[in-house]
Amino acid sequence: MLLPHGSIIALVDGTTCEIYRNAGSEAEPQLALLDPPMIDSTNNSNVGHRSSSGNHADRQVHEDAHARAVAAWLNEQVLSGRIKNLAILAPPRTLGELRRHYHSRTRHVLRKEVAKELAGFPAEAIMAALHNGS
Repeated sequence: MLLPHGSIIALVDGTTCEIYRNAGSEAEPQLALLDPPMIDSTNNSNVGHRSSSGNHADRQVHEDAHARAVAAWLNEQVLSGRIKNLAILAPPRTLGELRRHYHSRTRHVLRKEVAKELAGFPAEAIMAALHNGS
């Protein structure tokens, strides 16, 4: 996959969000790790499931809230013009939650999605996943 210079690559899982920028060329991308975004995932009020003593969904509630918060941050970055090309790599369930909250303009700049957990992996593994699509 060719990534234009300046493209943003977001690696998201249930608790983290790593943001990279293609500092290289389109044909020879070089991923540069950016400072982590300030993600506020404390608002769990709009979640489809609740935790109780009989339903231990706390972890899923927090992971979904994190995905919603990341989607909100990405939407804001796209709407403000700071992201013009975007690729997202996330585990399948997290990717599904992210998709539910993309703004239409975020969908428009989204160049690639890969349903795979790669947070914490080296840049070579990220590029391989983007190239192979998995």
